[in-house]
Amino acid sequence: MPLLKNGAVAADPWHKIVNGEALPPDGPVILPFERWRAERETLLGRNTPLGVRLSNTHSVAELEPDLDRLEVIELEFPKFTDGRAYSQARLLRERYGYKHELRAVGNVLHDQLLFMQRCGFDAFEMEKADPVTAWQAGTSAFSVFYQPTGDGRAPVERRRAAGAKAV
Repeated sequence: MPLLKNGAVAADPWHKIVNGEALPPDGPVILPFERWRAERETLLGRNTPLGVRLSNTHSVAELEPDLDRLEVIELEFPKFTDGRAYSQARLLRERYGYKHELRAVGNVLHDQLLFMQRCGFDAFEMEKADPVTAWQAGTSAFSVFYQPTGDGRAPVERRRAAGAKAV
């Protein structure tokens, strides 16, 4: 499945571990949250990059003590009608100050890319034949926003108050 970063297909150096699979001796790995929780102390002792895949039924607060050690967090979108990962992303970025890669995985649709990006996602796994075109279409649909988020873009009322052109 292609990985998109900054609107372009990117190489994915991460090895995704499934439950029961042995860890490679080196190299970056992404583990299911349950395994991370069960083997946390051992994993923190590894001298390789670590990542966690978090389902939208788990609390991001459980990762807080280790956020500086986790270089990627995958948040799952099991179906397009389930938006709990949006809230998880905003919490990670805005409340906990997570600075590393935040990856949307699962049912990632092009018409939701802009909203995912605004919530803090910076990497996306998509099942599109042409993910770059999907990215361009999905992220260019709107240029003005009413809701503030942690993405740094001022909502329209702040732009108007500052005298900026709103449209």
